[in-house]
Amino acid sequence: MSIKEINKLKNEYLEYLEIEKNRSQLTIRNYDHYLSRFFDWSQISKPESITSDLVRKFRLYLNRYSNEKGETLKKSTQDYYIIAIRGFLSYLAKQDIHSLSSEKIELGKSQDREVEFLELDEVTRLISTAKGDSISDLRDKAILELLFSTGLRVSELCNLNCENINLKSGEFSIRGKGGKIRIVFISDSAKDTLLKYLKERKDLDPALFVNLKNPSKNSEMKNKSQTRLTPRSIQRIVKSCALKAGIVKKVTPHTLRHSFATDLLMNGADIRSVQSMLGHSSITTTQIYTHITNKHLKDIHKKFHSKGQGA
Repeated sequence: MSIKEINKLKNEYLEYLEIEKNRSQLTIRNYDHYLSRFFDWSQISKPESITSDLVRKFRLYLNRYSNEKGETLKKSTQDYYIIAIRGFLSYLAKQDIHSLSSEKIELGKSQDREVEFLELDEVTRLISTAKGDSISDLRDKAILELLFSTGLRVSELCNLNCENINLKSGEFSIRGKGGKIRIVFISDSAKDTLLKYLKERKDLDPALFVNLKNPSKNSEMKNKSQTRLTPRSIQRIVKSCALKAGIVKKVTPHTLRHSFATDLLMNGADIRSVQSMLGHSSITTTQIYTHITNKHLKDIHKKFHSKGQGA
């Protein structure tokens, strides 16, 4: 089997991810990158050449790699390579193609992920920076309110159209990662701001959040990318408002998603409900929030630790 043939298997696997597993184009491009780098490094020509020893050496290569600037690969990035290889091996097994069993490859133990979130008073300060009545201020406030009210990912927010939002019921459905649909809910404050913002909109663009510096009176004649705000634009808006609010933490749209989740858990929401509202496919992903929102541990510390004070 030649290099071309193993690349053919790789391409068939990527097509499988697209058609059978409904993975996004970004995910497919990433898997292509990870697997191509593995094949280029290993120079293997047949799937049975993938052995535990080969994978171990590749992991050492990734762990010791540094570019011309001396930058190394994060542990999480190294794991993505291994996840892609395991997925490829699982696919080969389904096709009855002999190779290493994916079960023989374990991910390295990773450190707990740090979650940056805003306290409620910081969220209030952040939102209050967009306090004017101009359409620009109303748009920016609506973005901040909606991010905190719904826990949307920035890509999900950018893809929203005006017709998607049901302000009467205060809820709407969103298609998230992997094409999964979930229901999100809008707070009364977010609804009021969205109503004011939409009332000021005079254009016909279907996008909910648009670039006001480039208004489109004939939006049907333009490509949506010319007017619809991009994730980068939303990030700039959030960062600018955070600076105005005097918040020293790094604040991104995803920080507001973290803040949404921690606020729910701190106020007594069960983790399964939060998982559903965030659109996480695995409860393990949602559990990153529990170590910072465990009120029971905090109460025990307060109750017993204070007994020794003043002695």
